[in-house]
This record gives sequence, structure tokens and C-alpha cells, in this order.
Amino acid sequence: MIEIGITQQLTVVKIVDFGAYLDGGPYGEILLPKRYIVTELAEGDEIEVFIYFDSEDRIIATTEKPYVMVGECAFLNVVQVNRHGAFLDWGLSKDLFVPFREQMVKMQEGKSYCVRVYVDEKTQRIAASTKIESYFPDYFPPYKVDQEVDILVHSKTDLGFKVIVEDSFWGLIYQNEIFEPIAPGDATTAFIKKVREDGKIDLTLQKIGFSKMTDMQSFVLQKLIGNDGFLPYNDKSTPEQIQQEFAMSKKNFKMTIGMLYKQRKIAILKNGIRLIEK
Repeated sequence: MIEIGITQQLTVVKIVDFGAYLDGGPYGEILLPKRYIVTELAEGDEIEVFIYFDSEDRIIATTEKPYVMVGECAFLNVVQVNRHGAFLDWGLSKDLFVPFREQMVKMQEGKSYCVRVYVDEKTQRIAASTKIESYFPDYFPPYKVDQEVDILVHSKTDLGFKVIVEDSFWGLIYQNEIFEPIAPGDATTAFIKKVREDGKIDLTLQKIGFSKMTDMQSFVLQKLIGNDGFLPYNDKSTPEQIQQEFAMSKKNFKMTIGMLYKQRKIAILKNGIRLIEK
């Protein structure tokens, strides 16, 4: 099934001077212009392409990769605003359209906004919206505690950072659990801490439980190895020093070096920690 706004594999059915025609199923033959052909093609070959409508509203294929596809969220920059709406740079020659009705606030040229990309049901054209939540699914988040998910940092709040989970749900990372720099627009991974009854999700940037502690131990050991076996930090160091150097809370740091000490991998000194050579 051919999908507009998605990267997919299509079959070459005809080679012409100005490009190649691909099997578009219900859309007929779809042109892949010559300028997008980077390797030699023959009839019957399969090629990965992105399908969209060009500046003349013709369905077309490209081997270029957009910054974001249909169903996904991203921060994109406004390159133009006119009487029809706003246009965003999304990595293709034709800019991405945001109708005024899909703008929560009037967009301004030169600024970046978080949008979700969708296909207009009436026109089948690709567009974007800042009304992200209206395109979220209506089912309950299907995640388990400690499950790793992709997130997009949306905005700073009094509690921490509001994030978009897997392009589909709202989540929150609490400020007192953030031990590394993050900012709106950052795309990264996080771990499910709790799915609340209202469907909102609490997340953490670090793994929970044993796997998390194992990772933190490995991290501290690697830092010791990279610093000639000594680091000037211990359980007397300030929380700010620990966060800046190790990107973890002082509580987790004390637990980590305590476990390494019990395993006889480090010595805890008055002025820091030292790797025990074996």
C-alpha cells in the first residue's frame, strides 16, 4: 500500500530521459526526477523513496530525506508567512505548509515551532499543525515500567520538561530527576517510570533498578580509567559537583561507589576515589 508522506520501497517500471517511473499502485506511475537518482537504475529495481506532492501539486518521489514524516513531531523553522499560512523548512525543495487554522499562535518567520505532520483528508496534501494533541491516538498508552521510548522535548514547565512520547502521548520528566542538559527540541530516549490513570506518562532519562545501577557503575569505572585511575569526587562532594561531572544525583553516586567499593573495584579516599588495579 502506497502511503503519502512516508519513506518506502517502490519498484522501477520505466526509465526515461528525465528520470524513472515507479509503481505507485492506486496512484499510477510516480515520477522520480533524474536529479534525485544517485545510482544507476533498471526496470524491476527497488528503490527507497519519499512520496509527496511537489510545488505544482503533482505526486512525486524523491530520494531526499525530510527531517520529519507523516505522523511524526519535530521542531521546524518558519521560512515564510503569507495570507494562506506559514511554510516550514523540512529538508525538501517544497516547504511544509501550516494552515492558519492549525496554528495555536500565529507563526512568525525565523522562529521554530513544534509541529506534527499529517495528511489532509480532503486534499491528500501533506501539512503540519502545532495543535499536536488533536492528532494523538485515543487509546491508553501501552507502555511498561522501564520500557525505553523515543521522546521529543516540547517545553519547560514548573515541574520539569514536558515531552512527546513516541509522537503519540504527553509525558513529563521531573526537574529533580534531570542530571544532564536538555532543552526544547532535543530528541532522545527515556524510560517509562509510571503511566498515570489520566494517560499522562512520567519518565526518567536513566534506567530504573538493577540495569540502571550496572550502567552507572560502568560509567564511573570508565571515567576512572580515562583519568589515570583517580577522580577527586566522593560522598563528601556537593550534589552540584556530582551532577556536573557524572550526570546523576548524589544519592545514585553514593550507591554506585558504595557497590564498586564492596566489589573491591575502587578505594574511597578522603580526596576522591581510586581504581584498584588487579
